[in-house]
Amino acid sequence: MRLRADIWVSAYLRRCAVEGANAVLRKRGAPEAGAIFVQVDCLDGRVALFGPAPQSLMEDSGERRWTRAHAQEWIDPLAALERLQREMKFDPDLWVVDVEDRQGRNFLDLAA
Repeated sequence: MRLRADIWVSAYLRRCAVEGANAVLRKRGAPEAGAIFVQVDCLDGRVALFGPAPQSLMEDSGERRWTRAHAQEWIDPLAALERLQREMKFDPDLWVVDVEDRQGRNFLDLAA
């Protein structure tokens, strides 16, 4: 069974704080099962956007897995914003978390 989105986001925000990264909730989605997107900002003009991994890459553990929402390792903030706006049009119940970390750490379990 997968953890509710609101509980996962709350725990993720705490994890970022413990690791010394500034993280804020930009958009609250559906508490039970909203999709979650995480944007990591290195504060130097580079960002990375992570979204839910496709079902084909998921393990049976029920834990959330993530993939980059773009082909490059880093993109500019405007490209990330445009992608998020497209996702919000498709799914208005999604969550968006912004992380500021000069080292570019994401603290996510990435799909292989």
